[in-house]
Amino acid sequence: MDIFVIISLILLLALGAFFVIPRSQKKGEAKETDSGANGTTSRSYTKDEVSKHNTRKDCWIIIKDKVYDVTPYVEEHPGGDAILNNAGDDSTEGFFGPQHGTRVFDIIEDFCIGLLKASS
Repeated sequence: MDIFVIISLILLLALGAFFVIPRSQKKGEAKETDSGANGTTSRSYTKDEVSKHNTRKDCWIIIKDKVYDVTPYVEEHPGGDAILNNAGDDSTEGFFGPQHGTRVFDIIEDFCIGLLKASS
């Protein structure tokens, strides 16, 4: 019985760490797209440019006209390969689904690389 309690505590600590420790490997690195304290980005991408980044090893998504390079997060995504459903395309609808907790809205900004250019 004591071993069961110890194993349960270890698993709970590991699971807790998963939600507490920032998952972005880019955190702390300077982003060339940052333009200042307001968090806006200066680089913009066309839908065609984004569409070329549609694999597990190179995964970009669009959410509300912002472009995110989520490649470092693909393997850590709690929903498994669901993150790849819209790789290289617009993920806005899926992102705002009921499966995402509020923490995801803070996490995603770590992966923002620019804005989507308006179609001409």
